Amino acid sequence: MSFSSKTKNELARRTSDSKCCQLAELSALVRVSGTIQLVGLGKTNLFITTENPAIARLIFVLFKRSMNVHTVIDVVKNTVLRKNNSYQIKITDATDILKRLEIMIMDDESLIINNGLPKKLIEDECCKRAYIRGTFLGGGSLSDPEKSYHMELITHREDYANELSELINTYDLHSRVIGRKKNFIVYLKEGDQIVDLLNIIGAHTALMSFENTRIVKSVRNKVNRLVNCETANLTKMVDAAVKQKQYIEIIEKYDGLESLADNLKEIAMIRLNNTDVSLKELGELLSPPIGKSGVNHRLRKIEKIALEILEREDKDD
Repeated sequence: MSFSSKTKNELARRTSDSKCCQLAELSALVRVSGTIQLVGLGKTNLFITTENPAIARLIFVLFKRSMNVHTVIDVVKNTVLRKNNSYQIKITDATDILKRLEIMIMDDESLIINNGLPKKLIEDECCKRAYIRGTFLGGGSLSDPEKSYHMELITHREDYANELSELINTYDLHSRVIGRKKNFIVYLKEGDQIVDLLNIIGAHTALMSFENTRIVKSVRNKVNRLVNCETANLTKMVDAAVKQKQYIEIIEKYDGLESLADNLKEIAMIRLNNTDVSLKELGELLSPPIGKSGVNHRLRKIEKIALEILEREDKDD
């Protein structure tokens, strides 16, 4: 089961005892998952479809508790590409229900579709949270945090998507709207923002799981960065030691190490016998010991001498 489905199942088991919150959540679910059928004479039929049985049960419960409307859930078997069954709730003559949910409103004595948010249903803070929860249950998705941080709410109208984004952003979040095919997506891409929204809609178990995954990823990334940094430093040190050894061997081949000053001869002999140690460790092997900068200074002199020898030999050839 996907992380998104687990989150929705958690939320579908959470039913508010407040009638106003039930109506707000139901309004969002119907808005996102519902289809209105006009049958004439001002009458409408309402179809609500979902592939999640837990959400279907929640819609059934919300209709019963908030409006005392008893509905029937039909199972629609999908035979194409072995897709999951879908669950459909049908309500005939649903005009009054749609008006109570502020999905249909009166305008100049005409009944029209409300393309915005149900302002009266989300006046209270608890109802705003319930409404956002309903939009996620009806048309939301959440990526597995192990892979990426992405949460989105799918809507069908740009004006509605913009108002929904503004509602979410009243919680100091930064959701944005993007068009995708015939839909408009309200989305969040920052881990902290997604955690805050999960808290707002009451998905506390999903929130803890999301945070645990983020912590593990953070530690893993930190360890990887340290390992990569250490590997890079070791590679750099080995490459430098190989070059230093080559310079010393050039001097030994053409002029002999006896040609070097005592301090340079000493560091050259120690480097030849200790090609896998750092400059600091080389300095500690000298008598008396010297610091890393002192070792580097001597090796630079050896490099200069070796390069001069090579230049001399080239001229002689």
